[in-house]
Amino acid sequence: MDAIRITGATRLYAIVGDPIAQVRSPEVFTERFATTGVDAVLVPAHVPADRVDEVVPALMQLGNLEGLLVTVPFKVRMLRFAQRLGNTAKCVGALNALRREADGSWTGEMFDGEGFVRGAERKGERLPGRRVALFGAGGAGSAIAYALAEAGVQSIAIIDPQAGRAAALVEKLRVAFPGCALMAATAKPADVDMVVNASPVGMKAGDGLPGDIGALSVDTLVGDVVILATPTPLIEYATRAGCSWVNGRDMHAGQVDALIAFLAQRNA
Repeated sequence: MDAIRITGATRLYAIVGDPIAQVRSPEVFTERFATTGVDAVLVPAHVPADRVDEVVPALMQLGNLEGLLVTVPFKVRMLRFAQRLGNTAKCVGALNALRREADGSWTGEMFDGEGFVRGAERKGERLPGRRVALFGAGGAGSAIAYALAEAGVQSIAIIDPQAGRAAALVEKLRVAFPGCALMAATAKPADVDMVVNASPVGMKAGDGLPGDIGALSVDTLVGDVVILATPTPLIEYATRAGCSWVNGRDMHAGQVDALIAFLAQRNA
């Protein structure tokens, strides 16, 4: 690819998080902008977690900032900066993208779940009818639970160290998806055929599994949202068991098109 040319007219997008060094979005989105003739770049913005209420509003005042992508740990906290929300963000109470509208207001939506489902489908995996154990009821976990229920899984057991957070998510999803059996759990049920880590466990050196996974049959589909250069402990565990898997890179690739379309669709 030719060198990317940045001028005073180049439009700016940023991805905010703490930490931020692990993200792949700046290279992926900036290359996509260049190949499609869009004069824009996506840059990483390390926002310390204890300064988000100070830094983010100031960042959003930049006149040439068109949108923000959001990674850990801000997917819930960034809701306060949106004047309107898409359907998924409203239901799960989290977002991973904000778009500046033509009138200067901001619209937020969540695409992690759609990206995860698309990533699995691109690898030829079957989702309808599966019985899921999902670790993590934060922003990414909420979005993935929503998307899996929408894709037709049979049941989802949500496991989170904050039991109240898992229970609250279950209540929200039961309203939206009465045909899916949802429950807050303290451990992985024995009869599941899909295990998903939507928690931050696995990001740090020395992290193990997100919980007691137990034995995995070869027909179990394993997913992990953590993006690392090497396989996460859960993906390694799945590989040893002979299971198919979807990793954070698959999820990220699955939502790129949807995110770009969202960012480009400014309201009058």
